[in-house]
Amino acid sequence: MIQAGIIGGAGYTAGELIRLLIHHSRVEINFVFSTSNAGNKISNIHQDLIGSLELNFTNTINPNVNVLFLCLGHGNSKKFLESNTFSDATKIIDLGNDFRLKKEQISQEKTFVYGLPELQKNAIIDAKHIANPGCFATAIQLALLPLASANLITKDVHVNAVTGATGAGTSLSATTHFTWRDNNFSYYKPFTHQHLGEINQSVKNLQTSFDSQIVFMPNRGDFSRGIFATAYTYFKGTLEEAKTLYKTYYKEAKFTFVSDNEIHLKQVVNTNKCLIHLHKHENKLLVTSVIDNLLKGASGQAVQNMNLMFGFEETAGLNLKATYF
Repeated sequence: MIQAGIIGGAGYTAGELIRLLIHHSRVEINFVFSTSNAGNKISNIHQDLIGSLELNFTNTINPNVNVLFLCLGHGNSKKFLESNTFSDATKIIDLGNDFRLKKEQISQEKTFVYGLPELQKNAIIDAKHIANPGCFATAIQLALLPLASANLITKDVHVNAVTGATGAGTSLSATTHFTWRDNNFSYYKPFTHQHLGEINQSVKNLQTSFDSQIVFMPNRGDFSRGIFATAYTYFKGTLEEAKTLYKTYYKEAKFTFVSDNEIHLKQVVNTNKCLIHLHKHENKLLVTSVIDNLLKGASGQAVQNMNLMFGFEETAGLNLKATYF
């Protein structure tokens, strides 16, 4: 049984992480750190945990936990690690964006491996520090990796993706209030979303000749959770050749599956799955990718990475069922 600590325990990703870990047979939650909620019951914030977890938030840390999850706002993980010391044996998984790009590493002693299992599973197994991918980045990369692995992205890729309200976090803003979000749809950060950096980095790692653009239009949907992404680009092969490429690439993947049928969000919400569907129109290949932004796009993938790092079964604690109706 390993001991886990969670930093930044009041947000959506921390709540999902707690829900997963309390049902994981190989993990015990040692502490959940939150300066703003110290002393309060965790179930007062994550109210579905009433009767499932008798633990309070704390403002102190145990530096000797086996694994530390950072669920802080973007830009705060680096500051936290610079101000707090943990055992050399403590493995760290950062759910923020502080260490996803190679240029953002703290030092050679604290090198973070990019934690997308479908891209570099073996490196994750041997890693001490993991930079968990972003939610949009996960959905979009899983749509593109097979093409990049075969050096087949030869022209610009156009991506349109919509995320649920939980993608914005728990802090209120003008675009997260129910009266604004309900029955509404909008784009944000067109062409400049922060996840483009890690997407381009991964594609370039697989296809060194890649010199085209990934043109990304992120959107806000009026639902709570999930990401529905479509990407299309030039592809001279047949649809069957594309299906063979994708199914071969993901044949050993535990959570990513290629569907011959059209896909939709209800198939993946509340699961750690990514579903992919392919469609060919003239010389364009359309790739649809769907995930739950809080699970495969965040906390579920963090647990998947933890399982790999500690030699557990990759699917441990993640056999979740979609809420279909």
